[in-house]
Amino acid sequence: MTLQAASSQATSLQGTSLQAISDLLWRHWREGRLLAALPPELAPPDRTAAYRIQALLEPRSASALYGWKIAATSLAGQRHIGADGPLAGRLLAEQVLSADEPVPLAHNQMRVAEPEVAFRMGADLPPRPEPYTVEEVMAAVAGAHPAIEFPDSRLEAFERAGEAALIADNACAHLFVLGPPAPEGWRALDLAALPTRIAAEGREPHEGRGGNALDDPRLALTWLANALSAQGVTLRKGEIVTTGTTTVPLPIEAGDVVRAELGGLGGLTVRVGA
Repeated sequence: MTLQAASSQATSLQGTSLQAISDLLWRHWREGRLLAALPPELAPPDRTAAYRIQALLEPRSASALYGWKIAATSLAGQRHIGADGPLAGRLLAEQVLSADEPVPLAHNQMRVAEPEVAFRMGADLPPRPEPYTVEEVMAAVAGAHPAIEFPDSRLEAFERAGEAALIADNACAHLFVLGPPAPEGWRALDLAALPTRIAAEGREPHEGRGGNALDDPRLALTWLANALSAQGVTLRKGEIVTTGTTTVPLPIEAGDVVRAELGGLGGLTVRVGA
């Protein structure tokens, strides 16, 4: 199911109810507590309502929106959380760490790290009636980066929460580390076949390929541009888009040193804190 299809479905929730759900989720994030489920009378009935709830996150940040994440970009990932397709989430500036900062695990229930291909936008892609092509979207990209996402959710049984609840909970966006810019010539790489790897000492590394993110990270980015366009949202110059995990997520523990390698795009190392 696409955002375009969901946008035609009317929602019965009023603005006050949307804000109430956002406030509830935000409070649980701030307090580090889990929700068994969203209250039935407030649960978003569809993707349209869920994205309206998610949008209420932006005014809570002290900075401009840092960018976007894409979740459930593989069939296995969609089956795991019961989603009909990819999910978009917002990356707030407060969620972004530098590579030399320890990644906190406090109140994190998922405790996994995901190696991802990220793009930095070099031009706006505003809403329009016709879909953007891959060529148009990539022409608006300024650069590529290796990245690691550390997802999480405030929904205790997130695998069974349903896609609308997960979207309202920001598509499991939590912490994010952006690696250095990819070397010149990265556009010539076959990003679908890009070999990727993530490892921590003492455990088997997880290996994958760029195509695990919606068959190609460039296709994932195009999906996001068109999904945002359908919502009337501009994908803006300077924003970062991380396109989904390229391996099975790697379980992590306090004290781990995690290394992600994304072929010709480069790699990055981060330390997990207490």
